[in-house]
Amino acid sequence: MAETRAGFVALIGEPNAGKSTLLNRMVGAKVSIVTHKVQTTRARIRGVCMRGDSQIVFVDTPGLFRPRRRLDRAMVAAAWGGAADAEIVVLLIEAHRGMTDGVTAILDTLRERITPDQIVALAINKIDRVKAEDLLALSQRMNEAYPFAKTFMISAERGHGVEALRDWLAETVPAGPWLYPEDQIADLPMRMIAAEMTREKLTLRLHQELPYQLTVETEKWEDRKDGSTRIDQVIYVIRDGHKGILLGHKGETIKSVSKAAREELEEFLGRRVHLFLQVKVRPNWLEDSERYSEMGLDFKDGNE
Repeated sequence: MAETRAGFVALIGEPNAGKSTLLNRMVGAKVSIVTHKVQTTRARIRGVCMRGDSQIVFVDTPGLFRPRRRLDRAMVAAAWGGAADAEIVVLLIEAHRGMTDGVTAILDTLRERITPDQIVALAINKIDRVKAEDLLALSQRMNEAYPFAKTFMISAERGHGVEALRDWLAETVPAGPWLYPEDQIADLPMRMIAAEMTREKLTLRLHQELPYQLTVETEKWEDRKDGSTRIDQVIYVIRDGHKGILLGHKGETIKSVSKAAREELEEFLGRRVHLFLQVKVRPNWLEDSERYSEMGLDFKDGNE
């Protein structure tokens, strides 16, 4: 009988480096929300990828950045917590942005935090945006700055190089029994995945700061006898003005968000979904420990 292998892989990098896109491509399903806005991944979402006799369990961490608010600090703590739990850490950087100050800061923290038994690889993403010679120069510079076990050139969006990275991870995770059932793709409860899908649609629809000042929670989940599912969600915002923006003229914004989220949920669950959204004003949700628990973050990590 073939030997099974299994292990945790943490994807780390600056916000927008492409971690969620890479995770979704590796797993082959949408388990992490992807938007063009920074700081969209809040909780440590694990996606499970099967490759031959190997099970690769991805820890998708929030983007690493300089935190300003409690929520930011809790997200950064979760990101490094995710890296600490993993046998393999993959640092994702953007080819066209290169070695930014943020990447340099991440390398400094890696030197402090990574243990000798952890393996760190580099994945240079969005390679279609730069010339080959610039890519090689960036790779050399990064490898001079940190002793990466392996370097991959990828385009998470287009799938270039992703197979090679996946194969290497499958060979490199430790020998041992699988950590999750073979048919499970994420360890987040479905209620949380559903809330994340709605939050993604809100983030795509709204502008500037508002998406970071709202949270979505699935209050009720009912699988009905006719095979459909009723999902009731609450969108919490900080102030009354935000509620108006969210609802939109004659409720148009919330209707279009609800339709887009419902369609994606139906595709994900493979059944009819009745989605009901409510908007509530909760001025202090950013300081409410219960909201952090709902997002899989530790409220205490947000302390100064």
